[in-house]
Amino acid sequence: MIVVTGAAGFIASCLVSRLNAANFNDIVVVDNFAIEKKLPNIQGKKLHEYVDREEFFDWLDAHHEQVEFVFHLGARTDTTEQDPAIFDLLNLNYSKQMWHACVRY
Repeated sequence: MIVVTGAAGFIASCLVSRLNAANFNDIVVVDNFAIEKKLPNIQGKKLHEYVDREEFFDWLDAHHEQVEFVFHLGARTDTTEQDPAIFDLLNLNYSKQMWHACVRY
């Protein structure tokens, strides 16, 4: 199983398309799927499961033995974002938590 974070974003959704083209279809996509304008990026892809980014670490605790790869592409990339706490939460701390989880498993 392959995990792709930030999967509803442009770059990660292109990665999912490329993985599908290489016949990798056991893919778990992780993102904030409440942002509807990004959902067309993952429509039509061959996926195993959608996991909300806030629920991902609990999901990983339960499914880590099935995960072979994690492509962590999730981040706040909005150049108009002015709240440093958002960047700390999503770009710094989430990435550190991801690294720790991958090392643990």
